[in-house]
Amino acid sequence: MSADPYLPYDGGGDEIPLQEMPKRVSNYVMSNGGNAASSSTHLLDLLDEPIPGVGTYDDFHTIDWVREKCKDRERHRKINSKKKESAWEFTKSLYDAWSGWLVVTLTGLASGALAGLIDIAADWMNDLKEGVCLSAMWFNHEQCCWGSNETTFAERDKCPQWKTWAELILGQAEGPGSYIMNYFMYTYWALSFAFLAVCLVKVFAPYACGSGIPEIKTILSGFIIRGYLGKWTLMIKTITLVLAVASGLSLGKEGPLVHVACCCGNIFSYLFPKYSKNEAKKREVLSAASAAGVSVAFGAPIGGVLFSLEEVSYYFPLKTLWRSFFAALVAAFVLRSINPFGNSRLVLFYVEYHTPWYLFELFPFILLGVFGGLWGAFFIRANIAWCRRRKSTRFGKYPVLEVIAVAAVTALVAFPNPYTRQNTSELIKELFTDCGPLESSQLCQYRSQMNGSRAFSDAPDRQAGPGVYSAMWQLCLALIFKIIMTIFTFGLKVPSGLFIPSMAIGAIAGRIVGIAMEQLAYYHHDWFLFKEWCEVGADCITPGLYAMVGAAACLGGVTRMTVSLVVIVFELTGGLEYIVPLMAAVMTSKWVGDAFGREGIYEAHIRLNGYPFLDAKEEFTHTTLASEVMRPRQSDPPLAVLTQDDLTVEDLQNVINETSYNGFPVIVSKESQRLVGFALRRDITIAIENARRKQEGIMRNSRVYFTQHAPTLPADSPRPLKLRSILDMSPFTVTDHTPMEIVVDIFRKMGLRQCLVTHNGIVLGIITKKNILEHLEELKQHVEPLASPWYHHKKRYPPSYGPDGKPRSRVNNVQLISAFRESEEESEEEVHLLNGAAP
Repeated sequence: MSADPYLPYDGGGDEIPLQEMPKRVSNYVMSNGGNAASSSTHLLDLLDEPIPGVGTYDDFHTIDWVREKCKDRERHRKINSKKKESAWEFTKSLYDAWSGWLVVTLTGLASGALAGLIDIAADWMNDLKEGVCLSAMWFNHEQCCWGSNETTFAERDKCPQWKTWAELILGQAEGPGSYIMNYFMYTYWALSFAFLAVCLVKVFAPYACGSGIPEIKTILSGFIIRGYLGKWTLMIKTITLVLAVASGLSLGKEGPLVHVACCCGNIFSYLFPKYSKNEAKKREVLSAASAAGVSVAFGAPIGGVLFSLEEVSYYFPLKTLWRSFFAALVAAFVLRSINPFGNSRLVLFYVEYHTPWYLFELFPFILLGVFGGLWGAFFIRANIAWCRRRKSTRFGKYPVLEVIAVAAVTALVAFPNPYTRQNTSELIKELFTDCGPLESSQLCQYRSQMNGSRAFSDAPDRQAGPGVYSAMWQLCLALIFKIIMTIFTFGLKVPSGLFIPSMAIGAIAGRIVGIAMEQLAYYHHDWFLFKEWCEVGADCITPGLYAMVGAAACLGGVTRMTVSLVVIVFELTGGLEYIVPLMAAVMTSKWVGDAFGREGIYEAHIRLNGYPFLDAKEEFTHTTLASEVMRPRQSDPPLAVLTQDDLTVEDLQNVINETSYNGFPVIVSKESQRLVGFALRRDITIAIENARRKQEGIMRNSRVYFTQHAPTLPADSPRPLKLRSILDMSPFTVTDHTPMEIVVDIFRKMGLRQCLVTHNGIVLGIITKKNILEHLEELKQHVEPLASPWYHHKKRYPPSYGPDGKPRSRVNNVQLISAFRESEEESEEEVHLLNGAAP
């Protein structure tokens, strides 16, 4: 198993994603690989009573999308056929039709309420590191001074009701002693919050760590991770997210809020059988929940829908788009009702710029896009290298010490700099804000304002004062600090998002560039660029706009989002007029980042953790064939199969006990070798146990048959066991000469876990999702191909054939051996032939 106790899956759990292929329902129609069935043909002879456990999925396995959709269609047909029988059946049909809207409504309500609670609690605990409100302990700094009549304009953040820790403990607000005391208390609270967060995660809910978006993407692609979206994970992630944000670590709460919303969607889906009993339908709810999570994280409901569509969802039908939109709407409405920011606005960083942008500013905007792409590529490589080192060394075995060490370094370095000491969201808000007469930030200390010779709003491009230059140095130090600490923070065993730290880095860089451009326009106003576009006595440059563009560029460079990111940013800030600069910067950052690697940070973490995720954005351009990727390879023994009526119960049990592979192709006979279907080891085991409990006469030497009618047996033979109901009669098949480009496309679009490779209807091998992922990884790393180029085998027969081109003789069963091996060994899928009947 994996060395990481928090992510116990390292790729071994889905070695053959064949395990949960349950029975197909009746009237199932499919045509592939030359197999076709009419709508009137029953592919399966269903049992009168369903076998308990058949059709369910084990942990760390992939669902069968085709079977789940087929099962949902059968359920829908059954409801429609009965709704005219009685009023009760009609009511049930209405309930079934509206259950989708009910579950997304509940998800939106819960997501908005939890997001508001997290925002309020995080703001209060973040201010607790600096002081406390004596009049009301539950007020944060801003709320404490709202009703004070003794607050001055120059010192608006100070009021008698708010006391710093130095004032409470030492009785003095100024001086070296008070600075040291505040420094100590700031570090103490930061370490306490971080320690409590990592302990809660380690003890109660290991899955509550990290961002959650890589796992959400994998789950939405059809993978099963039990407990990842459970109630314990939801509760612990909500609590520890507040603690992690309040500790001052370089992380955000926006990514984990998507995880929180998906936990709500998963829990509420169990209230409705339509979703609780169908894994594919449940993923439609999770797609809507992820949209609600982004909606409450940024106050961007439309951006949330686009984020779910562009970034996380694997299957996104039109009705899911509508329900995602509705879930995001409900969540945003609830958050607006709670009003956690106290500004009666839904947006997190509301901006109001009074000057338009000019065409010559596209050049610095594009430069910010280049910086965002370079930062994204550097961050992905550095963070993945550090996370890989954490997994492969003893350092990863002590997550509590790692969190404490990072929190201590963060607190000790962050406190002296006011731009790193404050909450990251507050820092971004300050960087986005345009300077006006009501701003007291150092970034707005221009000489024209200091002299008071002119009205501030009428001042042209302003000459920077000493406060601005001091702030520039502090911002440069804050930029270096944020870059370094974010690399080591993302991936800690606490809830940690990446949106806000990335936006902070871009906002700092953008504000620096914006101030530089502003001063350039002030000192060189006669240059043709400024002379052409700038009017005399008007502001040409808005540094806050540069901060906003830089934030979008850096976030785009890390995540490689485009459309959804632009929409999120303009919803986040209200800057609808500045879509073109945002689009230019985001597109540039994606191009630059893709030049160093097409993977975003979430795809990189998916690959690092070994999750079976086929990215639809990747292009397959190699000229390999299905016969070169299938198992067994040419150097392996030929594939063996089960015959449809020659086995006994003892034979099957011996195969099951001696192997750990989960799939068995079934053929007509040893002579014919034509493919009949595909049976799962797990379903066979469950069916045998169920038959022994409920059917008399099933013995070890009972004949097992997968046909419609029982074979002719002697009179003294024990009762045979019919397993046709668990046989997949229409497995996906491709020929051995099918290009892998088509096979990969089928796996992506159909959500397959495996397909069989045939030649003239005779099964030769199998291709699983893991085989495709291994093949893609080998091609990425420029490793030698699995076999010689395809044109070398153009006239060569597959290994299952003799030199004369005729099929070789086969035995009557197959062993598919697959086992979880130690994390340092790469699991290999092998197919072994039994030389004779199973003992």
